[in-house]
Amino acid sequence: MFLFLYGKDTYRSLKKLQEIIERYKKIHQTGLNLRYYDCQNSGFEEFEHNIQSVSMFKEKKLIVLKNIFLNSEFKEKILDVLKKIENTEDVILFYEKDKVNKADSLFKFLKKTAKCQEFDTLSNKELENWIKKEFEKYNSKIENQAIQQLINFVGNNLWQLSQEIKKLCTYKFNTTRSVLVVLKDIELLVAPRIETDIFKTIDAIAQKDKKRAIFLIHKHLEKGDAPLYLLSMINFQFRNLLLVKDYLSSHSEGVQPNNQRTSSFGRVKIPGMHPYVAQKSCYQAQKFGLDVLKKIYQKLFKVDRDIKTGRVDPIMAIDMLITEI
Repeated sequence: MFLFLYGKDTYRSLKKLQEIIERYKKIHQTGLNLRYYDCQNSGFEEFEHNIQSVSMFKEKKLIVLKNIFLNSEFKEKILDVLKKIENTEDVILFYEKDKVNKADSLFKFLKKTAKCQEFDTLSNKELENWIKKEFEKYNSKIENQAIQQLINFVGNNLWQLSQEIKKLCTYKFNTTRSVLVVLKDIELLVAPRIETDIFKTIDAIAQKDKKRAIFLIHKHLEKGDAPLYLLSMINFQFRNLLLVKDYLSSHSEGVQPNNQRTSSFGRVKIPGMHPYVAQKSCYQAQKFGLDVLKKIYQKLFKVDRDIKTGRVDPIMAIDMLITEI
C-alpha cells in the first residue's frame, strides 16, 4: 500500500505522519520493520535492498520516504520499482513538505495508486473551527471576537497558533481559573505578527503606486496567505493609522518629525501598540489625511462584509479595493 502526504500546511501533515507511525508501532511493537529515509541525502540502493528483503516475524513494513521530489535520481529509479509492487502489503509512505510539481510523473503515479491527502492552507472558516478545537483540547473555550483578533495577530501559521493557544490556556487557568479566553487576553499576551510587506503595501498605497501595492499583495497570495488574512492585516494597519492620527493630534509635543526617517518617532509609545508597529505607523500616518483614513476604513469594512457574505471574489475584491483607494 502506498500513502502520500503533502501540502503547504506542514503542521497538520506532520501530525498525520506521526499519527500513522504511532498506530503502526502499537500493532508492530518490535519496530524492526520501521524505516525512515530522507531521500535528499539517502541513496536509492539502501531503499531497494530494504524493500526486497524478507520482513522479520511476518510483520508488515512501514517505510517512510521524505523529500523524494528533491532527489531526481532517486525519484526516477523508484518509479520502476513501485510499478512492480503496486499490490504490496507493506506500507510505503511518501511525505513532502515542500511544493510538489503536479506535472511530475511520480506525482501522477501516486495520485492514481496511493491513498493521498493534501494539506492545503486552511480557509478562514476552517481556521476558526481549528482554533476552537485546539482550545477544546485544553478544556477551554474562546469567544468569537477573540478568535478574529488571534487570526489578525498570528495569521494562518498553525505552528505559532498552537503555541499561543497553549500559552493562553495556561495563563487563564493559572490566573483566573477561567476556561474562557476573551479579546483582552489576546491583546495582553499575543504579539502581532509583524509583516514587513504589509507596511510596504501601505507605503505604496500612500504614494499612489497601485501597481506595486497589488504586486506585493499577490506575493503574499503566492506564499499561501489567505485573502481574508491579508485583508485583516490591511484593516489592522489602517486601524492603527487612525489610532496614531488621533494620538498625534492630542500629543503633538516631540512627535513632529524633521525628516522622513521612521527613527524620528522612536520614542513615541502608544498604549496597546507594539513599539515597532507604533514607529512605522507614526511615519505612515503623516501621509494620510484624517478624512482619507476614515473613508479607507469604511471601504475596508464594506469589502470585508462583501467577501464574507459571498458577494464578491476575495482576490478580485482586494485588487479593486487598492485601485479605488
